[in-house]
Amino acid sequence: MPTVDLIMPKMGESIMEATILRWLKKPGDQVELDETILEIATDKVDSEIPSPVAGTIQNILFNENDVVEVGKVIATIAPVGEAPAKPSPALAPEKEKPTNGAHPVHQSVSNSTAPAPVLESQLRPSQTERFYSPLVRNIASQENISRQELEAIPGSGAGGRVTKDDVMNYIAQRGHLPQDMPSAAPVTTAIPESTSNTPPVPEPVRETPREPVTFKSSAVDGQVEIIEMDRMRRLIADHMIMSKQTSAHVTSFVEADVTELVRWRDRVKDTFEKKYQEKITFTPLFMEAVIQAIRDFPRINASVEGYNILVKKDINLGMATALPNGNLIVPVIKNADYLNLVGLTKTVNSLADRARNNQLKPEEIQGGTFTLTNVGTFGNVMGTPIINQPQVAILATGAIRKKPAVIETPQGDAIGIRQMMFLSLSYDHRVVDGYLGGSFLRRIADYLEAFDPQRTI
Repeated sequence: MPTVDLIMPKMGESIMEATILRWLKKPGDQVELDETILEIATDKVDSEIPSPVAGTIQNILFNENDVVEVGKVIATIAPVGEAPAKPSPALAPEKEKPTNGAHPVHQSVSNSTAPAPVLESQLRPSQTERFYSPLVRNIASQENISRQELEAIPGSGAGGRVTKDDVMNYIAQRGHLPQDMPSAAPVTTAIPESTSNTPPVPEPVRETPREPVTFKSSAVDGQVEIIEMDRMRRLIADHMIMSKQTSAHVTSFVEADVTELVRWRDRVKDTFEKKYQEKITFTPLFMEAVIQAIRDFPRINASVEGYNILVKKDINLGMATALPNGNLIVPVIKNADYLNLVGLTKTVNSLADRARNNQLKPEEIQGGTFTLTNVGTFGNVMGTPIINQPQVAILATGAIRKKPAVIETPQGDAIGIRQMMFLSLSYDHRVVDGYLGGSFLRRIADYLEAFDPQRTI
């Protein structure tokens, strides 16, 4: 009987998995076209997944709290007009069949005290071994968790399956495990030689795992509060570490005189709000300068794929937005270069408001080509932002402050009170050299300093 597969959707360029938060339907339930079936979450956004057809839920293949790779079938639906078979109960995914030609894990030679690293082939499921998902196997390989250690980790998934959270909790507690936790005998793992003539694709450089820092429990002296990271904060942490390991970060700074821009905004902000029902902030004004500079230096609007630089024709600006819970999200303004100042202002305000109320759609947080973060909102004068992968640069705008500055006039130099701000650009030194990064940053400052004070709205 034909059925329709419900696939875990891709929620962003760098997002390869999502967590199932809640199933709103169960096997046997009727669903309408576009009716919400489940809620999922990534490190960027929580989202509802609608039904692609009207019909009956046939099978649910993953449980709540399971981490599922993008592209996996998570449920099947019998369309209207088809007689559904007897529905199966919601089950954890069946064991994956082992694949041929598993990728070797490149591992440096371990010392005599290090545990034996887990090779991916060691953890493939078999009839006599415990099942481990590809995600768990990958984490175990990266963290040098031995096979014996992994087998001893209690599993919270269906049928005792070890989940990502189980492994991450084990890593966090690894520094103070009980003495009876089994460990592997030390071995030396040779690095396999390449048998291909194709140049290797560069891989992120990973630091040697350090012994985790242990903190005194609050139960001991009452002076330490232990706060466990929530799901979103854990994923943000993983994404930030991945970015630093992937890109060779360099940060450049310039100071800009934005006196004319500040005076113009102060003069027109009330009129602007009455005319367009929108408050104009500095962010869309900064974005205008960024868009102009990207047109002058298009190589900054790019990403890296192996040894290829992918220069993007569309200018999709990400805007880092702080959430009430302290986390961060980056909604994206698509084709920002096609919007005038009013359009940018409306879009910035709308995205920021919906981000804070957890109302963003999945497509509104993906596809960014360059990101701006306004650290001046928090009173910071400058920052060294981390690149939002897979982009190659991110701009931080600092607080605008009145400062004494030298003013060049036809009559000579003079000292005056000016509105000054710092701009900082972090860029990927693999593909963006100092000339390009520095020139691009200086050009943004030039556009801000040349702002027309007679501009009409």
